[in-house]
Amino acid sequence: MKKFLLAPSILSADFSRLGKDVKKVVDAGSDWIHFDVMDNHYVPNLTMGPMILKSLRNYNINVPIDVHLMTKPVDNLIPQFAQAGANFITFHPESTDHIDRTLSLIKDHGCKAGLAFNPSTSLNFLDYIIDKLDLILLMAVNPGFGNQSFLPSTFHKLREVRKLIDLNSLDIFLEVDGGVKLENISEIAFSGANVFVIGSGIFDYSDYHKIIKSIRQELKFSYFKSIH
Repeated sequence: MKKFLLAPSILSADFSRLGKDVKKVVDAGSDWIHFDVMDNHYVPNLTMGPMILKSLRNYNINVPIDVHLMTKPVDNLIPQFAQAGANFITFHPESTDHIDRTLSLIKDHGCKAGLAFNPSTSLNFLDYIIDKLDLILLMAVNPGFGNQSFLPSTFHKLREVRKLIDLNSLDIFLEVDGGVKLENISEIAFSGANVFVIGSGIFDYSDYHKIIKSIRQELKFSYFKSIH
């Protein structure tokens, strides 16, 4: 069966007990943890730095941590997040003057490299560097805030990127972030995503085991729909 990965966004976690809340969602069956970094410059919000990531590692959070840099510039932060324990580091093409160099910097520090696309960002960047990517992240909302609604135009972009990945026989994660919930995850998966960043769609529930089990049931439905 096709592997779908759940990556809860800790932007929606309880920051008064962050370690415990993240450990709880991992124990409930999360595959990755999504770590949103905002700088109040590239996006209009200010969130977390490498010290918080390091603290989560010290709290024995051992699943892959997927760092999404919504910052400009990005290169000076990459070594810090790599040293703090990131597994994936993803950035936006608008945030660097040299995409290829930034991708190399991420890999030189032992991390997987990803490129993120805002709703209005052209996919044309992929024409030049797709073979150097481990992950492609499509934003289904305009970045900067949580609790936004999924933009339907994302379905078309998902299908386009999935087609590009498959035509080139590439082993790249296709991740979607923004407004992903139990009610729409099946359609999102059917459009080509295989990694799902979910914030309030998990953390707003008191029983993480129950909601994650329900989400996986929806994903199973999407898988069987895709092969029939």
